[in-house]
Amino acid sequence: MDGTDRGGRRETGDDAVAKPTLRTIAELTGLAVTTVSRALGGAPQIALETRQKVQRVAEEIGYLPDRAAQRLRTGRTNVITLVLDPHEEILGFSTSLIRGLTEALRNTAYHLVVTPHFANAPSTDPVRHIMRNRMADGIVFSRTEPFDERVKLLLEHDFPFVCHGRTELGTPHPYVDFDNYSFSYEATKRLIGSGRKRLAIIMPPRRFTFFQHVQYGFMSAVRESGVSFELAEGVDLDSSAADIQAQVFQRLGEPNPPDGYVCGGEVSALAVMAAISDRGLNPGRDIGIVAKRTSGLFNLVRPQIDTIYEDITDAGWQMGRALLAAIAGRDPNELQILQKPELNFVATT
Repeated sequence: MDGTDRGGRRETGDDAVAKPTLRTIAELTGLAVTTVSRALGGAPQIALETRQKVQRVAEEIGYLPDRAAQRLRTGRTNVITLVLDPHEEILGFSTSLIRGLTEALRNTAYHLVVTPHFANAPSTDPVRHIMRNRMADGIVFSRTEPFDERVKLLLEHDFPFVCHGRTELGTPHPYVDFDNYSFSYEATKRLIGSGRKRLAIIMPPRRFTFFQHVQYGFMSAVRESGVSFELAEGVDLDSSAADIQAQVFQRLGEPNPPDGYVCGGEVSALAVMAAISDRGLNPGRDIGIVAKRTSGLFNLVRPQIDTIYEDITDAGWQMGRALLAAIAGRDPNELQILQKPELNFVATT
């Protein structure tokens, strides 16, 4: 015995423990040190079976890479940062997006780090901080605006990124977006098809790009049929549930109230349902509702209402894969993904 166990830990008189190294993994796997290094880095040239074997041994012996040395040697951090803007519009948005991103990064060298963006700070602040300190190799963020300052900044510095949502900038860039035009169009057509004559919609905040997509889909459908319509006044999808409930409750007590609502999120839909019930009416029967669904919540809500599904976990996975491709230098025109809605018209109206 030479005093070294399977984990590469050399025993000494004072029981000091040496850190496992790349050479330790190489000796245990029978591979060259360079092959081990490339396998741990997720190099696609190394067979997946070999990468998995190396990663398994590394985990077993508790190998931890020297990030500082790795960064100096390669110029890479092996970190992807999600700049997260907490909001209530979509239930489970953060956890679903993170779940998809981490799945996309599985069996790669990359780790996901979440950086918060606080509402009272400029949206570019966390992006500048990440770039200035070279804290990540790529950035993911959401809630884009037509001429998004974050996108312009990242394009200017040629820094890899993928955004959840499109912009109107002339320079192509990677994105994953949900087809909100189709969502609002199909939701509105569903209400019209069930006999609703006076429709209302709770819109996203006007500053976001998807405001235009939602509005265009809604207006296209109501103009095709000639039904009456209105945009909910004084509230949007970023408003609190209490404010949305109060607005709808008040509107339902006024002349010619809507008989159908399009809701772009589960929170707004629950608030509308509460207001309808508080007026002594039946949601889905007396007043139609079609809501965007991003979780399994509405499987448990009664009465059931019509929903259209947006898969946030899939969006996260698509964004993760697109960002890896962007880091590798792929043409941004090939990294523009539009998710189609999944109709779930289950209510009896």
